[in-house]
Amino acid sequence: MIEGGFSKIKPIRAKEIKNRQCSYPSHITELKACRTELKPFIVADTETLLIDNVHKPYAAGLMLFRPGEKFNDIMIEPYFGEDYSIILDSFEEKSSKVLYDFVCRISTIVRQEESCFTIYFHNFSRFDGILLLKHLACHHKNYKLKPLMRNHRLYELSVYSNKKLLFRFRDSLNLLPGKLESLAKNLCPGLGQKGSIPYDEITQSNLEMKKRSLLDYMKQDILLLGGVMQKAQEIYWKVYKVDIESKITLPSLALSIFRMKYYDSSNWPIHIPNKNEDSFIRHTDYGGHTDTYKPYGTDLYFYDVNSLYPFVLKEYPMPGGKPVWHCNLEGMDLDSLFGFIDAYVVCPNTIKKPFLPYRDKNQTLIFPTREFVGVYYSEELKYARDLGYTVLPISGYLFEKMESPFKDFVSSLYESRKEAKKEGNEAMSYVYKILMNSLYGRFCINPKSTITEVCDSNRYKHLIRNSELIFGDLLSENNYIVAYHSNTETGPGFWNPQKNSDVQLAAAITASARIYMYPYISREDSYYTDTDSVVLGSPLPEEEISSTILGKFKFDDRVLKGYFLAPKAYFYTAFDSTNVLKYKGPAKNKVHPEWFELQYADPSRTELVPVKANFLIDWHTLNIIKKDTIVKLGIKLGTKRIPVYHGDAWVDTDPIDIKDLSFLDHFGKEIIKSLRNYVIQLQIENTTLNEKFSIIERGIAER
Repeated sequence: MIEGGFSKIKPIRAKEIKNRQCSYPSHITELKACRTELKPFIVADTETLLIDNVHKPYAAGLMLFRPGEKFNDIMIEPYFGEDYSIILDSFEEKSSKVLYDFVCRISTIVRQEESCFTIYFHNFSRFDGILLLKHLACHHKNYKLKPLMRNHRLYELSVYSNKKLLFRFRDSLNLLPGKLESLAKNLCPGLGQKGSIPYDEITQSNLEMKKRSLLDYMKQDILLLGGVMQKAQEIYWKVYKVDIESKITLPSLALSIFRMKYYDSSNWPIHIPNKNEDSFIRHTDYGGHTDTYKPYGTDLYFYDVNSLYPFVLKEYPMPGGKPVWHCNLEGMDLDSLFGFIDAYVVCPNTIKKPFLPYRDKNQTLIFPTREFVGVYYSEELKYARDLGYTVLPISGYLFEKMESPFKDFVSSLYESRKEAKKEGNEAMSYVYKILMNSLYGRFCINPKSTITEVCDSNRYKHLIRNSELIFGDLLSENNYIVAYHSNTETGPGFWNPQKNSDVQLAAAITASARIYMYPYISREDSYYTDTDSVVLGSPLPEEEISSTILGKFKFDDRVLKGYFLAPKAYFYTAFDSTNVLKYKGPAKNKVHPEWFELQYADPSRTELVPVKANFLIDWHTLNIIKKDTIVKLGIKLGTKRIPVYHGDAWVDTDPIDIKDLSFLDHFGKEIIKSLRNYVIQLQIENTTLNEKFSIIERGIAER
């Protein structure tokens, strides 16, 4: 069934689309508590076996949790495939029977428990949910399915009968991020540790023999997940009167708490951008800054900022009010502007660590020198100008500059977390931390995304005719899986933004964070940075270091020897002899300390390595498969910065020099000439007489 509902498709007239667009709220509203008591929920788990490199369930289990009720593993209801051997022969039949009876039992429980609708799995989005989506589509044809899936991530799977919600599956990982073992240690340590099983030793032939140990493993996972969810539910209800069962994700939960406890919509209404505003401002949401400057160093200092984004949320001004479009900002004083601006920029090549971001044709985020045009937050343009950039505003959306509406939210949570840590209350400390760090994420949700639906043939035919289709496949009789791009000019329906998405806040937060970090990453002795961390060759002053003060740096590690070869690819040995290795990529299990040494000695070196993807999702068939592939392992040189050599040794990097005025194509050649003439004039005013002639000659040649 479809993401937005499951009625028959009717043609939508332009007038209807216009009316529907106008019906969206103009700003985020305050929220009042609507529940008077907590709701029960179910936790569940599945266990699988690889059959022809496809994961097939051999067991499933569930347990009902009621608020405040004591529980134990006797209450867990397991389903084991080999128990059906008397009536079924093939593993496929037994696997299907496990899930069939599992779903039927859920249906029975939710009928008996009138307020119970939600079933949680840990990692439902990328594993259990895919198994259940396919099973329900193929074996429970009396149900109507409504998957909430964005960008190939299954957030929720709702099951209906005659348009009535029966139950819904959700991912506990979206509410409580982290490994189940760590969560249990923080929230319910009395339930014991997570177990382990030798997956490689499990076969069809020994399932019956290993039944007890396999079910004990699954039961312990269910017990830990239930304990974690029940404890978190109790905490959020006690402190905020919010039931986590009512929310799908942690950012959504954080926003609800903000709206209930801290938001003043009458004095600080948060504007919800329309399509034009969102599309323009989203160009400025560049995210964090990750870069390698020097590839190798000894005796270094690794620092992290205490809660960088919450610090920015608390201390920096934010764009308030309703934006006003200005089509011509030429000649206006940059200091008088506050908002998001399309600007012509020139970065002098004397700046070795440029400040302003830019996305190249491959969508790689770089920080280049020379001449380009882009959309930026006004405050980062002012900062860039003060560093020596030439900045000429062209057009943009201007907002009111207002004190952050998040000051009380961040201050309250941070102080509460410090108090909890002082008292040794790890559960409360964890809750305050994840809440404080999650609010930002709710504002940057992109209305344009990939939507996946399970639908009937009529809906399928409509989508393949009227959407930007990615793929469509038959799952079972009259059941199709379809993926398409949403909120596009040719997409189905009309512009349908997230009701609480506010890209102007997300863009202002990340830009302000880059401003805050720049004095540290631009230092001559800066080796590496990753959004809220920096590796330096000498220590920071004592007054800038604290492990408890928001926004201060905390000393993370003393590096004896370190290799920083690429963003999110580094290895170092600390002074206490511990090794720290980070590598992002499909071949990360093939990377080791010696690899970094070899790669540094020959940065262009590559090797082909076998990689096993044990849980790869085939979206066309909804199978989770194991696939062996060959991957070229190496680092990409010159994509973000240019390597600098001393002899044969790679010792440093330089910024990439670009010239890109394609953003100005719609303005025409005259405005480009005007901008360049102005830049030449500014340069002449700050040069000696001998340099003036060469500047003029270059300007004439460029025209």
